[in-house]
Amino acid sequence: MPAAKKKTTTEKGLIDLFEHGLKDMYYAEKQIYKALPKIIKAASDADLKAGLTAHREETATQISRLEEIFGMMGKKPQAVKCEAIDGILKEGDGLLEDFGSTPAGDAAIVFSCQAVEHYEITRYGSMKTYAAELGHDDIASLLNETLSEEKNADTTLSKVALSRVNFAAGATA
Repeated sequence: MPAAKKKTTTEKGLIDLFEHGLKDMYYAEKQIYKALPKIIKAASDADLKAGLTAHREETATQISRLEEIFGMMGKKPQAVKCEAIDGILKEGDGLLEDFGSTPAGDAAIVFSCQAVEHYEITRYGSMKTYAAELGHDDIASLLNETLSEEKNADTTLSKVALSRVNFAAGATA
């Protein structure tokens, strides 16, 4: 639940929250893009590696799409530090260190990457709704493209995990 409301000199509205979300996700996508090569290199499952490689290319497109959205709003692309994604990526690094050379290494990669995807899904879902409510249907449409890509990435990770990776990590079910 949110803490007590801070007093500000100017009240902020949905547009301000939306713009903050754009900056937050611009930072997050850039950090994800930087982190993916290490994760791809650590993956041993061929389908996992291929899926992560394809998603890195998608992430580059998503960064460009955010830049396009900034432009549509008459704003210069700007990032604001996203503590959440930094924490999720840091946790992923720790899991790679702990499990990377074990049979559960690929499962740990899926586990970490799905945390990233779920964060992105929640943010893009909210931002798409905000854009629509603010009358920016064109921007909502672009955000929906990204949201669909993130959901597809999550589904791909689940399929890889359930088809082989979890079994290789020692699942018996």
